[in-house]
Amino acid sequence: MTPLEVLPLFSWPDYHVLEEAVRTASGPLGLLIIAIYSFLIAWILPGPSEVVLLPSLRLGVPYAVEVTLIILVSGTAKAAGSVFAFAIGHEVKESGPVIRALRRSPVDIVEYSERKTIEIARKYGYAGLAMALCVPFFPDTLSIYAFSILEENYTKFAAATFVGSVGRLLVTLGLFAIGASIV
Repeated sequence: MTPLEVLPLFSWPDYHVLEEAVRTASGPLGLLIIAIYSFLIAWILPGPSEVVLLPSLRLGVPYAVEVTLIILVSGTAKAAGSVFAFAIGHEVKESGPVIRALRRSPVDIVEYSERKTIEIARKYGYAGLAMALCVPFFPDTLSIYAFSILEENYTKFAAATFVGSVGRLLVTLGLFAIGASIV
C-alpha cells in the first residue's frame, strides 16, 4: 500500500476512476483525459502524474511522436493547473484538502517537503521549482503550494512548472529505460 492510499481522502469522487481512465485512454479523447488529469494533479488530486505515460493512445503516429504529444499535453495542463494553484495558494496553503490530509498523516511529509522546497526556492528560484518537480513519484501539489507562497510571477511560475513537469516525465522514461536494459 502506498502512502497516498492510506491518506484520508476528501470529498473528491473516487479519483482512481480518473486515474484508470488515463491508463486506458486512447485516441484524441485520450489526450483530453490526460490534460484534465494533469491539470487536477497540479492542485488537488493525490495521485501519481507519471500514470500519463502508461496509455497507448493509438493515434496513428510513430510511438516517439505519441509520447512527445502526451508529455507536451500533460506538461501544459499541469502548468495551467499550477497557475490555478498559484492563484489560490496563499489562501489554501493551510486549508487545501491534500495538505490537510497530509498534515494528518503519521509522517510529517508536508513540513519536511515544505522546508526542503522553500530551501530550494530561495537558493535556486524558479529553476529550483523546475528541479523539485522533476523528482518522479513525489506529489507535485506540495512543491507547487510551497513555491506559490514565495513567488509572485505567474509567467515564470507557469514556465517553471511546465519545464519541471516535462522533465519529470523524461526522467521517469529514462529510469524505465535503464530498468528495462538491466532486466
